[in-house]
Amino acid sequence: MQQNLQPIIKDLVLIGGGHTHAIVLRMFGMKPLPGVRITLITESYDTPYSGMLPGHIAGFYNHDQCHIDLQPLARFAQAQLYIDRVVGLDLENKKVICAHRPAVAFDLLSIDIGSTPATISVPGAAEYAIPAKPVSQLLKHWYQIVENFAHKPQESLTLAIVGGGAGGVELALSMQAHLEIEKRTRGLTDESLMPNLTIHLFQRNAELMPNYHHSVQYLVHQLLTKRGIQVHLGESVCKVEPNKVICESGLTVECNHIFWVTAASAPLWLKAAGLATDEQGFILVNDRLQSLSHPHVFAAGDIATIVNYPRPKAGVFAVRQGKPLFENLRRILLGKPLKPYKPQKQYLSLIGTGDGRAIATRGSFTLPPHKLLWHWKDWIDRRFMKRFSNLPEMGEPKDKVKFPPSPYPPLSHSSSVMRCAGCGSKVGSTVLEKVLYRIKQEQPIREERQDIVIGLDTPDDAAVMQVPANKLMVQTVDYFRTLINDPYIFGQISANHCLSDIFAMGATPQSALAIATIPYAAPAKVEETLYQLLSGAVKVLNQTQAPLIGGHTTEGAELGFGLTCNGLAYPDKLLRKGGMQPGQVLILTKALGTGTLFAADMHRQAKGCWIDAAVESMLLSNQVAATCLMKYGATACTDVTGFGLLGHLMEMVQASGVAVELQLETIPVLPGARKTLQKGIFSSIHPENLRASRYIANFEQWEDHPNYPLLFDPQTSGGLLASIPVEQANSCVAELKALGYESSGAIALIKKHVAGTQPITLIHHSSVRQDL
Repeated sequence: MQQNLQPIIKDLVLIGGGHTHAIVLRMFGMKPLPGVRITLITESYDTPYSGMLPGHIAGFYNHDQCHIDLQPLARFAQAQLYIDRVVGLDLENKKVICAHRPAVAFDLLSIDIGSTPATISVPGAAEYAIPAKPVSQLLKHWYQIVENFAHKPQESLTLAIVGGGAGGVELALSMQAHLEIEKRTRGLTDESLMPNLTIHLFQRNAELMPNYHHSVQYLVHQLLTKRGIQVHLGESVCKVEPNKVICESGLTVECNHIFWVTAASAPLWLKAAGLATDEQGFILVNDRLQSLSHPHVFAAGDIATIVNYPRPKAGVFAVRQGKPLFENLRRILLGKPLKPYKPQKQYLSLIGTGDGRAIATRGSFTLPPHKLLWHWKDWIDRRFMKRFSNLPEMGEPKDKVKFPPSPYPPLSHSSSVMRCAGCGSKVGSTVLEKVLYRIKQEQPIREERQDIVIGLDTPDDAAVMQVPANKLMVQTVDYFRTLINDPYIFGQISANHCLSDIFAMGATPQSALAIATIPYAAPAKVEETLYQLLSGAVKVLNQTQAPLIGGHTTEGAELGFGLTCNGLAYPDKLLRKGGMQPGQVLILTKALGTGTLFAADMHRQAKGCWIDAAVESMLLSNQVAATCLMKYGATACTDVTGFGLLGHLMEMVQASGVAVELQLETIPVLPGARKTLQKGIFSSIHPENLRASRYIANFEQWEDHPNYPLLFDPQTSGGLLASIPVEQANSCVAELKALGYESSGAIALIKKHVAGTQPITLIHHSSVRQDL
């Protein structure tokens, strides 16, 4: 039997989720290239839009309105999304070095990581100043300042902003406007404002905003002075101390917070990798946005310097480079000539003043602050952001992709390669050997295992383990399709999920066998995917001292992974579902909602921060929780997975012959899960799980409760559900929270079952608390 496929042949890796790459992803979603796997590596699920950031600080936009959510965008572009920090490049071997994951291989690389304020040359700036980038850290501090100011508006507050370019000016105006509003909303007069709030703006040059026409410089200076912002021109900051700015002239200003918005700089790893850079460390590129030293590397946005067209580091250029970068990435993949790009010399700047007005300037033409200009700017910015919230239907691939040399013919929408099924679909032995060798070198098992008689080091047909005579062997198996477009994270989630059955039964993991389905690809791409996948799984297995001792790999249409896990338990320590006793309390260790969240993600309806929280929960192993529950006298336990909370609870109830009073309001919920359920987004297995509602005596009274659908939501790598004595409940929950299981809580009381009645009753929160 044979199957049609379009194998992966080339890896395009994008570093950074800036404006340019956001546009590139959107365009690849509209015009996909078969055979090309796109991977975005970025530090956060969302990326700020610089045009709306000052308005956000001024209070005109909320967080979502001024951030591009990369999760649905990556899903639209069918791109892998890796959340990590890049720390280096191995250009010779074409690998991206990350801080917290294995190296990522590429054939073609594009870099759009923006820039950061230069702080290295000023002593104390890195320790005591708040840099304007990364924006997430700037906003974290700003939110705290606003909160503190709102609660204590009578206390004096002094802010210092170092850097008098456009960014520093807009930041000063926006902060001042927002804090003034905070004063007025609490009934304080303008007279009480000025003595309590002071903002200092330091500029080393004789004029503000040196890249702009002098008419703008004069207008901005007048505006800052009128608004009570103290401007220090010609003052070069030479030192920063805690709550103190010191200038070369001797000027010293004490302040509560210092913001650093100076000239842009680049991370040191770019130059260290061997890329051609300018004196400031920015990547030198030609007119086609291609590195001067490495033709397979492209760069755009603030991190790039076009040698023939030097321009200021401004967001307007990053936005306009999106389409030409996409065209040239696509052309080089198709083997076509690249197109030159020439940025405009002059551009329109609309500078928000924080008070619902804006200044317009282009070259020597300048308009003073006006509300109509702000409305114009607001319309432009909102229109840009709509491009990423209202994603169109994905287009059909039309171009033939030519990647010589390759073991496969060119790919197109109408062409495909025939691949065998059965044993012919196995991953090649050479690929598997390479992957296992790499993983063993990078993640060696810390101690020799005498109980492994035959493992991966021998060519035998099966693994052999020695089982102690005084222990029981506990075995479980699970396998599922990928739910996240990151094989390394998926490997970790899968391993945690599969090991949970071992922990739920009070056993200690001993070993594991893997089964993996790898998407059709050229051998090198199969190796990369399998390497990322097994690296994640082995990381988790090694943490539990349960080595991978064998497995099976095959090729298929999509990524899938599972483990057969073996554990050992003493007969008298074995936990089962049938040990619940009346008078006990049920403890749940993790929040619910992964089923609906990832169903929403498939439909591009889930926010990146929701998926981030869900992934964080799924990466939390149940091992420590199981130990804690046993410490406090757990008599029955299970893990909450595919059948949902109610399905697994019913298994425990029926095995124990008891009844349960379940409190919906105490059930922990992952961020965003209620919202996706309210939209009617359910997992495909949710309707089947819903059949268990017949066991609820009073479901009609509760089915409109927002938490009710969560009872039937299938979980991946969910928490443990255990019964413990009621007198131990508070101490157990407190310790679980201290151990990192922050969502842990008592959710139900166990009662005697009355014959002829339904075993589950939904009750109010106060009933549970009273019994505790």
